[in-house]
Amino acid sequence: MQIGSRRCIINPVSGDGEHADYVPRLMEARGFDVYETEGEGDAVELGREAGRAEASEVAVCGGDGTINEVVRGLNDAGHLDSVTLSVIPAGTANLLAGNIGIRDIEHGIEIADTGDTRTVDVGVADADPFLVSCIAGLPADASVSTPGELKERFGTLAFLITGTQEALRFDGLDLTIEAVGEDGPFTWSGEATCLLVGNARKFIAEGGQADMEDGLLDVAIVEQMPAGNLVAEAIGQRLLALDTDGVTHVRADEITVDGHGDPITFSRDGELSTHETLSLSVRETTLTLRVGPGYEPNPD
Repeated sequence: MQIGSRRCIINPVSGDGEHADYVPRLMEARGFDVYETEGEGDAVELGREAGRAEASEVAVCGGDGTINEVVRGLNDAGHLDSVTLSVIPAGTANLLAGNIGIRDIEHGIEIADTGDTRTVDVGVADADPFLVSCIAGLPADASVSTPGELKERFGTLAFLITGTQEALRFDGLDLTIEAVGEDGPFTWSGEATCLLVGNARKFIAEGGQADMEDGLLDVAIVEQMPAGNLVAEAIGQRLLALDTDGVTHVRADEITVDGHGDPITFSRDGELSTHETLSLSVRETTLTLRVGPGYEPNPD
């Protein structure tokens, strides 16, 4: 095996930080060179360096934001379709890990060494990749600080339970959304509370894992409604049911979001960015990803 072909990038301050004491030792014992982030942007640069070094395997120990940064770096280096990525969940919510069957840090270490692989889709927002989701509107800011326990239980809608005051102040988004969906072209215009676009995560019905190998993004548009109604619906887990009034669902491989000249904040796997317009698409079966035995390629 080429020296340096297996790399592990660790965010030592993700989650409770306890993993920083033992994950490096365990990964080095499995033949991984270990690199630790020290500040903002380090994970992107370490991803670029791994790509430039043509690393065959990259394990990421951290949360969804750290994973996204490493993926961005690998993409910048033109290496995303040539690497095998694995996830060691050390963040708060760990949405990607949960969706691909990885239970905890110890399980992630085992999977990073010997786990099965699948080739999965990568979402793209303009030039930036994402694996879990890209969301706009009320949750884009609030979900970043939502406690992990609520995120795990309620997913993206956890922001409504802890962010009632933000909901009361939120004026909504004036959007036009154009998409090429599985049923043909689609256009929606109006006032929206949020736009939820999932690659590894779906937002309809019971939510949970989306099909990451179908070449489509799962899209939910929540129309503007009174904040009290939003919170009540979220707590009752009815907001994104298939028959909920004011919620539109579509599955698409190309999406354009136009804010009519107003800046829109998007959260791409927890990383915030602002755009007046944004184009989203799918790079079908691009990334080789190590998955746990509980991963379902085609979930219901």
